Amino acid sequence: MTDAQHYNPDPHAHPGLHVIAIFEAAKGLLALLAASGLELLGPAPLLRWLHELIARFQLDPNEGALAWLNKVINPDGVHLAAAVVLAYGLLRMLEASGLWRAKAWASWLGCISAAIYLPLDLYAVYHHPGWTSWAVLAVNLIVVAVLARDLLKRRQ
Repeated sequence: MTDAQHYNPDPHAHPGLHVIAIFEAAKGLLALLAASGLELLGPAPLLRWLHELIARFQLDPNEGALAWLNKVINPDGVHLAAAVVLAYGLLRMLEASGLWRAKAWASWLGCISAAIYLPLDLYAVYHHPGWTSWAVLAVNLIVVAVLARDLLKRRQ
């Protein structure tokens, strides 16, 4: 038997699962590339870019996020950031694989992980209104709706 003959998706699964799977796989791939980039570059170029940013825009390096970044961009901090981004990328790839095969657990994972971002999306729309904030909110709402509908259809 070929792989195509083994593929037996849930007939109740929502047809948008493949679209969401591709989107999640793209996010996962970008995260894996970012984690690799962090490990390959290390802290030196990141610190140089941070100092160039501070100089170019005449920012105070001793205040807020810039002071924090200046302190945490070190070998241990870069390794930790790369590990977190790697874990995120692997989780997105796992979710994409499950959604492509119309697995219920993947719909649960995707629905919950997209819903977690909704309060942040609403905050962004309120404090930084613009087409980007609205687009991100709309995409996350669509993902939550499609995955929730898929889960509800499976229960019937």
